[in-house]
Amino acid sequence: MTDVISQPTQTFVSKWADRYRGATVEDLDPPAALSLTPSDPISLALLSAFERDYTHLTVVDSKTRSLLGYLSIPHLQTLLSSGRVKPEDEIRTAMIRFRRKGRKYKVITMQTPLEELEAFFEGYETGGQKQDFAVITDEGRRFVLGVATREDLEEFVKRRPA
Repeated sequence: MTDVISQPTQTFVSKWADRYRGATVEDLDPPAALSLTPSDPISLALLSAFERDYTHLTVVDSKTRSLLGYLSIPHLQTLLSSGRVKPEDEIRTAMIRFRRKGRKYKVITMQTPLEELEAFFEGYETGGQKQDFAVITDEGRRFVLGVATREDLEEFVKRRPA
């Protein structure tokens, strides 16, 4: 059986729907989010990511805690090795900002079905642009709860019998 999520312009067919069996993002057991601020040093981001084995860190406003963007650790390492940023530079020099205008934000919560998360990773929600990770928030997008990666989803499927 394959679950289908349909939109007027395209149809997404989950390749693992038979393994999900009603599972949600919460079933991935994502680790708690580690959020830094734009003024924190890049060295802190690297240290924090390596200590926790994270590939993506969220960046939030220091006062409002609103989500501003993220740091991809592999991308950050490329910037460091090319000399475009230094460990003492602020995170704002290397972070990737979320675009606020002209795009609909896909809210991913702990209750989001894994079929929807898979569709998001496959680019269904982003005009065909595949995503490597999803920021997990509350319904109102006020709190960052965690980050789920494509690898988290693949590991879940491997552990779950068909």
